[in-house]
Amino acid sequence: MSRIVTFGEIMLRLSPPGNLRFTQARSFDVIYGGGESNVAVSLANFGIETDYITRLPANDMGDACENYLRQFGVGTKHIIRGGDRLGIYYLEHGAVNRGSKVIYDRAGSSLATIQPGMVDWDAAFAGAGWFHWTGITPAISAGAAATCLEAVKAARKHGLTISTDLNYRSKLWKYGKTAGEVMEELVAYCDVAIGNEEDAHKVFGIHAADTDVTSGELDAATYRAVCEKLAAKFPSLKTIAITLRGSISASHNTWSAILWHEGRIDIGPSYDITHIVDRVGGGDSFMGGLIYGLLTYEEQFDALRFATAASALKHTIFGDFNLVSVAEVEKLMAGDASGRVSR
Repeated sequence: MSRIVTFGEIMLRLSPPGNLRFTQARSFDVIYGGGESNVAVSLANFGIETDYITRLPANDMGDACENYLRQFGVGTKHIIRGGDRLGIYYLEHGAVNRGSKVIYDRAGSSLATIQPGMVDWDAAFAGAGWFHWTGITPAISAGAAATCLEAVKAARKHGLTISTDLNYRSKLWKYGKTAGEVMEELVAYCDVAIGNEEDAHKVFGIHAADTDVTSGELDAATYRAVCEKLAAKFPSLKTIAITLRGSISASHNTWSAILWHEGRIDIGPSYDITHIVDRVGGGDSFMGGLIYGLLTYEEQFDALRFATAASALKHTIFGDFNLVSVAEVEKLMAGDASGRVSR
């Protein structure tokens, strides 16, 4: 199976222990995470060779972050060093009817100050078969957006399959360009795209009729039109997935997805996740599962089932990364959701 390359920002994640509020915290749990790194870790856990590309500061924090990635089997040889700091985000875990909170401290980070020409894309893509990026990267800065465009053009030149997660983050688009302006050119190079029930609407004004993401119930069939409108806008897109999160409370969600491929649509199984441990990285775990599934299974529906099961399991794991094996995902795919101890 060909090597997979991802590109984006990884940050230091600081969270109050358990469900403490920021104002209660006297210590923070320290880990690392970010959209494209989360996908890389998922794929490495599934046994696929991966390389993650980012820009880290040439200091101890950059070293610690790179070492953290290596322990999960992610290739780091194309990471570049420079800039002044590692981006940080603070996460307060919600519970029941209190939602989670995120505070970003990433302005002027090493990745935010990246410029085209810094990454040797020809070397990074040599022998690779797939390139993945997300809408978070071009939202960070004009330089990050230009570098992302440089990357997708190089990936297309090298004949890689290109995937994106639309991943709209309103708090990040602050440098004078709208998401739609920047993302339109980038998505035009992509073969595969995923998003949630809001991304296509916020980025391109494409939305499913009569949906309410806060009601706890979502009708998967209504999202066929979203996929078809995205495909009409971007002819290169052959495969589109929409993740469907029903938010009953911060601790209790339903989780499913649909997969559209050249006119055919499949609806994945629905999981009732009653006691969420950590929902951060849910979409990234779906993307990692979908890439693995599309490369592994002959049937489109099996790829969707794998991705949905992988991302359902992610909600039971603390941190951004989905630390599950293929065997664990396939066990859930087969209907064993008992959580019984294996002996």
